[in-house]
Amino acid sequence: MQFRIYTLIVCWCFFLQNAVAQSQYIPLNDDYYHLIDRYEIRRGRLNEDFHIGVKPFQRSAVTSFLDSIKADRTMPLNDTDFFNLDYLRQDSWEWSSDQTPMSKKTLWKRFYRKPSDFYYVQNKNFDLHLSPVTQLILGGENNSKDYLWLTARGVELRGNIGKKLGFYTYVSDTQAMFPQYVRNFTLSAREIYVGYPVYLLPGEGNVKSFSTRGMDFISARGYITFNPIKQINIQFGHDRNFIGNGYRSMILSDWSSPYLFLRMTTQLGKFQYTNLWCGMLYYTDNRGKEVPINKKYAAIHHLSINLGRNFNIGIFEAEMFGRDNKVFDPHYLNPIIFYRYLENYLGSADNALLGLDIKWNFLKRFSFYSQFMLDEFKTSDYFGKKGSMNKKYAFQAGVKHVDFLGIPNLDLQVELNLARPYTYSHFTGYTNYVHNDLSLAHPLGANFWEVLGIARYQPTRRLTFYGTFSRSNKGIDIDERNWGGNIYRDYLKDAPRETGTYIGQGTPVDLTFSDIRASYMLKHNFFIDGRLMFRNQVSPAASVNLKTNLATVGFRFNLPYRQQVF
Repeated sequence: MQFRIYTLIVCWCFFLQNAVAQSQYIPLNDDYYHLIDRYEIRRGRLNEDFHIGVKPFQRSAVTSFLDSIKADRTMPLNDTDFFNLDYLRQDSWEWSSDQTPMSKKTLWKRFYRKPSDFYYVQNKNFDLHLSPVTQLILGGENNSKDYLWLTARGVELRGNIGKKLGFYTYVSDTQAMFPQYVRNFTLSAREIYVGYPVYLLPGEGNVKSFSTRGMDFISARGYITFNPIKQINIQFGHDRNFIGNGYRSMILSDWSSPYLFLRMTTQLGKFQYTNLWCGMLYYTDNRGKEVPINKKYAAIHHLSINLGRNFNIGIFEAEMFGRDNKVFDPHYLNPIIFYRYLENYLGSADNALLGLDIKWNFLKRFSFYSQFMLDEFKTSDYFGKKGSMNKKYAFQAGVKHVDFLGIPNLDLQVELNLARPYTYSHFTGYTNYVHNDLSLAHPLGANFWEVLGIARYQPTRRLTFYGTFSRSNKGIDIDERNWGGNIYRDYLKDAPRETGTYIGQGTPVDLTFSDIRASYMLKHNFFIDGRLMFRNQVSPAASVNLKTNLATVGFRFNLPYRQQVF
């Protein structure tokens, strides 16, 4: 044991001694990342410093990309485009070749010397950036006499030590009264799975309740990062990841809680190879309060290749596994082996998933993207049995159009998502595509289709309008039978039939959703938001029906907009 620890320390010191300059990652933020994606589409060629389909992005790579956009005199940019460029570059000014000037207005000559940082220190041995985070939302809905509200406060810290080791940490404390449909999801049926209430909030994890309806939770993320060589970045910490070019991802999304992971990214121009080894959680039935949550693991490969100037293809592979002895299987540490082979080699019942994603940017205005996730493949079932329950796959296709009809900064997006019954489920909670009782892919799990549209319009520098519209249909389990929509269940247990399965089987739930938001950036990363939302959930099961109309106003500082739950 002592020899192993000594070896680990020696290897760690060797890596740091030979490490090169590196940077932290930009936190996941749909509004923010859309601006980066928009510049790549308008430039007319794919970026090779980082690949858009694997998120989050390194600050240094994004800043280098933005500097090249600003220096490209052949690319037409309007006043709003230049404003967005400067805004994005200011957020990572320490990596820009043209650093932002000092702020004209500082606080006590020590704080906000740069627009993006409350306080920073920068010298040849140390780089530190500290900023507060806070948010306040007030509103109301038709389903409750309670006011809707959210209040959060915290801190974000990032930096480098000796230009060799980077670090990032974020922590915030939040109390909120969410809409009824969010409370229904968060509070529903958790006692069935663990024997006592466990409240789970998408993107966050465990929450506590207070009074009768409110929620209280702490958010925490953090990691270290370094480059042993220029082409390889290693990141270790607790956060989320996203693979895909769409609003949703059928491969790996940010819907679940943060998780412990080791990420290795190899960047070779047209080729980007990503390895993820993740430690996740599995709630067993009737777990006692003092019993630790069971551990499960994921090993993920993703190879992204730029074919030509405008076409990208990605190949994905994942293995979900867990053992009763809670030990990580070291066979899956191999960064380049085919996991399906290892599964057969070990004689295990682990769950292998394969995926493919593509993106095609064309005419400097459009981007087509698609994903296909294959959860199980048996030739006899796919080609010999109509509607076999073993046809477990998910699919996505979408189109983005920037500057729609020549209107500057009006961007549209249309997307289709679907997953057949039993996709992402497996024999046990150790091997299903779930972390902490939340889906690792689409929020609806399986046995659904969804069509959504997104409009983004920025008429002035600081004002942006957002519209999100969706329609979906999902089959749920009301009786004791397993119709394939609940990805937590053993897909071979209580299934009504082996053939004749179809999307939407079981008890159908139709959902229409409209969300309209206006955001005004008063100061750097200080946003004032106004929102209207209309949501209608209809099903033959009357207990599921719910119609929601709500309106909110609020502000946020150094925080992304909560896209999915508020």
